[in-house]
Amino acid sequence: MSGNRQVGEPGGPVGGADWLAPVAASAAAACQAPVELLGGYLPMLADAAVNGRRPDAWELDAVRELGRRAAGQGVGARRAVDLYLSASWRLWRTLPVVARSDDPEKVRRAAEAVLRVLDDAVGVLVDGHQTQRREMIRHEEALRAEFVDDLLRGDADVARMVERAEPFGIDLGKSHHVALAASRSPEGPVDRAAVVLERAVVDRFGDRDVLVATKDGRVVVVVPATPAPSAARTGDLGSLIHAEVARLDGTRRWRVAAGRAFPGAYGVARSYEEAREALVLADRLDLDADVVHARDLLIYRVLGRDQAAIADLVHDVLGPLQQSRGGPEVLLETLLEYFDAGDVATEAARRLHVSVRTVTYRLARVAQLTGYAVSRPDQRFSLHAAVLGARLLEWPTRDLPVDS
Repeated sequence: MSGNRQVGEPGGPVGGADWLAPVAASAAAACQAPVELLGGYLPMLADAAVNGRRPDAWELDAVRELGRRAAGQGVGARRAVDLYLSASWRLWRTLPVVARSDDPEKVRRAAEAVLRVLDDAVGVLVDGHQTQRREMIRHEEALRAEFVDDLLRGDADVARMVERAEPFGIDLGKSHHVALAASRSPEGPVDRAAVVLERAVVDRFGDRDVLVATKDGRVVVVVPATPAPSAARTGDLGSLIHAEVARLDGTRRWRVAAGRAFPGAYGVARSYEEAREALVLADRLDLDADVVHARDLLIYRVLGRDQAAIADLVHDVLGPLQQSRGGPEVLLETLLEYFDAGDVATEAARRLHVSVRTVTYRLARVAQLTGYAVSRPDQRFSLHAAVLGARLLEWPTRDLPVDS
């Protein structure tokens, strides 16, 4: 078959193939690329120069496969193309028949044939390289997504997780924070936010022990803890993330929740769970803050662990407030602002936009209805815990859950 003609055979280039080996070696050395990536390209090119033959489909398929091999070996598309271009002009310069020809037309036809083969070869080379890169990227993304899921779930084999973490630059022997960024508008640009945050996080923390990914419609950010106090570092992380995502689209609001730092593979999962719960609690409590810290919501996590007990506390301590004319909402709001103001009636009055006398009257009314006074330390604690529980359970807007 014509596609199997070799240099030196009838119908093939004049002379043996030995003169092609130095051409290939010189081009490979100049481009710092494996000479094997040239495959049978030079004999094909020489055949075109002497006989004007266009490459067969199987020959171009072989070059396409060499493009895939180049990508698999980490040779960039530009370097692979440079290798083929370098080999082409080196071959043309040493082509025996053309070099000895005095016929300009013959030289022109040979040059045209060489350029057409070069064009065909480079096209399929790059196509093969891009195809392989896409497959590699999809494979890497699948491995990354699987790794992130297992890491955040915290139930995978620890030794295996440590091994899998190495390619991503994560040392699971260290402590890490996890923060979550969630759009407060539907269809927020989560993927674009992940790209922006990755650049910002790498600039701040370096490219080791950091991981940025998307999960469940949120951006997950894992960064190493530092010798600085964890609370301060977590605050820096939350503020950094929010500042970056806020620049994406001024019409959308984002909420960022930052967990505390914990050591080891399970520590990442624990910090992630804290951040996730902080987002849920912030939404449930209708907090206006754009950055929330898990450490500030620990009391709600404690209360939420035993819903039946906290529901009983709310019912027994605050239930009598329903006897108040107009319902319990006003008295409950007064208690909440009073506690948030550090038990300072003046500050509570300012926040409620009422007089101090009104606040003290309402607190006295609470004591009258419930039997719990904010002035008594033991009763104040029960009142405060019940108020927090009511906020967590969204009472009285929602009925208290009934323990079945």
